Amino acid sequence: MAGEIPDLVALERTGTGKGAARQARRDGLVPGIVFGGDKEPLAINLDFNALLKRLKDGRFKSTLFNLKVEGQEDVRVICRDVQRDVVKDLPTHVDFMRLRRTTKINLYIPVEFINEEAAPGIKRGGMLTVVRPEVELVVTAGDIPEKITVDLSGLKIGDIVHISDVTLPEGAKPTIDRDFVIANISAPSSLASSDNEDDGEGEEAAEA
Repeated sequence: MAGEIPDLVALERTGTGKGAARQARRDGLVPGIVFGGDKEPLAINLDFNALLKRLKDGRFKSTLFNLKVEGQEDVRVICRDVQRDVVKDLPTHVDFMRLRRTTKINLYIPVEFINEEAAPGIKRGGMLTVVRPEVELVVTAGDIPEKITVDLSGLKIGDIVHISDVTLPEGAKPTIDRDFVIANISAPSSLASSDNEDDGEGEEAAEA
């Protein structure tokens, strides 16, 4: 289970309609709605600056949040839509969906690499090149993995780690069907440059 599901703090919006939404924006708030989960929709307001920071951090629509609204039970939500001002490109309204524990969602899960000291390729000066520091998985809302782990033991220079080489948490699967690359052990730069020099000498000899 993910250890750190970020909190998203909001206020219940008492008024409805365009007038209340306009007033919220004047007060430095962004109106939103929370729907789903066999409950009535809940109108909320979010702090503009806090929301903008979250949006700039990236992956807002694929992050699971613990929504905290005073007077309401905490609920897990995921963003379904962010409406923006067409001129300023700033958020004007946000839609969230409540999630049941059994709901399947797409989330980016961080990748942890272990046992670098047990990788012969790294011992020889090879570099771990991380292609995907996080992987998008289909997971169950009630059982979100904190990370996926890649064991580098025994990997040599030139070895490649594909998603099929990784043991995924139970119930999780990649959103991409193909067997994509997560990382590889590349040759040290000194070895790569000497190989290039050798290639160059060979070409000159061939031209001569």
